[in-house]
Amino acid sequence: MRLRRTGFAAMMTVYGPRTATEALIARVVRVHGHVAGATPGGVPYRANDPRLLDWVHATATFGFSEAYHTYVRALSPTEQDAAYAESQPAARLYGATGAPASVAEWKTLRAATAPGLEGSAILADFLRIMEEAAILPAPLRPLQRLLVRAAVQITPEPVRSLPQLRGRGLRIGEATLVKVLARLAARMPLGDTPQLQAARRMANAAHGPVSRD
Repeated sequence: MRLRRTGFAAMMTVYGPRTATEALIARVVRVHGHVAGATPGGVPYRANDPRLLDWVHATATFGFSEAYHTYVRALSPTEQDAAYAESQPAARLYGATGAPASVAEWKTLRAATAPGLEGSAILADFLRIMEEAAILPAPLRPLQRLLVRAAVQITPEPVRSLPQLRGRGLRIGEATLVKVLARLAARMPLGDTPQLQAARRMANAAHGPVSRD
């Protein structure tokens, strides 16, 4: 259930009306205010640290845009830059103060962050949870594990070389299957999701004044 809420929050951040999105992000920030600790290597952290938020926001933007670019349709350099640039308002609401606004800035942040990255059992646990959690119905659980491998496949270096990710990418022939499934999913009719609601607002705006909500 928590994973489903996280996915809905991500969609609302991108597609939701401003008032609903701001309220949702404010709740996330409040929850993050209670999250702090130390990594297995002993490095202290707090969830609302702007530097950590920069990295989290950047990797989320990379993950969504790179997955679409790799498995659905190749994005032009301009479109890839736009994914980062258009995420800036949401990044600031979360508290990120230096989230990258372009692919070049993402690569710069990645290079600067790489020396501090460390593998741990937590990463292995996360992969296990993503593979086994009841996100899809039981008969589709093999598909769920395939999608986890597809996510690992597009993970950039040096992250992908961490021991917990090494050898966990797609197997021979699976990339073609993922592309077919992703392209079919992109053509599926949407329910009343934040994406469809956003499309309706855009259509209304084209025909006259529209509420900011």
